[in-house]
Amino acid sequence: MPIRRALLAVLATAVGLVLLLSFKPHDVSQAAQPPAALAQKQSGTAPAQGTTGITGTTVTGDPADTRWGPVQVAITVSGGKIADVQVLQAPDGNRRDIEINDAALPILTQEALSAQSAQIDTVSGATYTSEGYARSLQSAIDRAGL
Repeated sequence: MPIRRALLAVLATAVGLVLLLSFKPHDVSQAAQPPAALAQKQSGTAPAQGTTGITGTTVTGDPADTRWGPVQVAITVSGGKIADVQVLQAPDGNRRDIEINDAALPILTQEALSAQSAQIDTVSGATYTSEGYARSLQSAIDRAGL
């Protein structure tokens, strides 16, 4: 009887392993890229930077390395104030990164515009992105002389 149980366990394990190894994951190469990157890839053109309709000087901050990838922003300065913040780079290595950043980046941008500084709150669930955003934003603010 113990041999029969052992043989059944080995057989069940082998079948489970074969099923697991035959599983084909979905192709996430396009899904893991932000919409702007997909549009660029499909159209063959680079997205315009600094074209939001706001006149002023655009200053790019240094890329801030985070655990999940670099974050880089550019600010448009008009009348001595931050008129716009554009995200040039954000972690986008997988679907989860994109989901997090799709939710967090607009909040961070709104906070930066309201605060007119890099002293902004961290977005819950996007700590690394928030910290990288603030570092890159501070770099751009320093370069702009604000």
